Amino acid sequence: MLAEQALPRVTRTGARPVPSAKAPTDVALLARMADGDRLAMQVFYARHHVRVFRFALRIISDHSLAEDVISEVFLDVWRQAGRFEGRSAVSTWLLAITRHKAYAALRRRTTEFVKDDVMEAIEDTADRPDVTLEKETRGRILRQCLNELTPNHREIIDLVYYHEKSVAEVAQIFAIPENTVKTRLFYARKRLALLARNAGIDRDWL
Repeated sequence: MLAEQALPRVTRTGARPVPSAKAPTDVALLARMADGDRLAMQVFYARHHVRVFRFALRIISDHSLAEDVISEVFLDVWRQAGRFEGRSAVSTWLLAITRHKAYAALRRRTTEFVKDDVMEAIEDTADRPDVTLEKETRGRILRQCLNELTPNHREIIDLVYYHEKSVAEVAQIFAIPENTVKTRLFYARKRLALLARNAGIDRDWL
């Protein structure tokens, strides 16, 4: 009887099991972390660490230092979980912490040698080899163009297009007015489009 109760419920057709519970929200995970739930921290880390790492890497351009930063970020999240007030999305709050930690790491660093291998091109493994090569070449050129932007413009492009943040959310992360974000985004897109065009890429992607 207990074994039967442990089985997942199925639909009338018997085609698929019905999920017993939804994945916990970020807010729920933070609440659990505030109570010392280490499993909640593991789930939160698994959900967000890739994006946090890539955002830190965008600022720092150093893999080793970016790894140190994400360790500091998630340690800070663990300590401050109970202080989250819900005035922004959890992901926005998390990226704001990451930005602060990344710039603090840059200030601590004695050598300012920065590499350009910031962002990996997205590959479609289903493509033919020639198409994949074209995408890799395009991605490499776009990375070079991005690296020619100022740090503020590069971060805004990254937040808007990769992290899909709104102008309001970017303003919260940068702690600047929304109109300033709009102005920077306008000039960042304009500059990036010019660089891409000069490199032989049309601007349909932006």
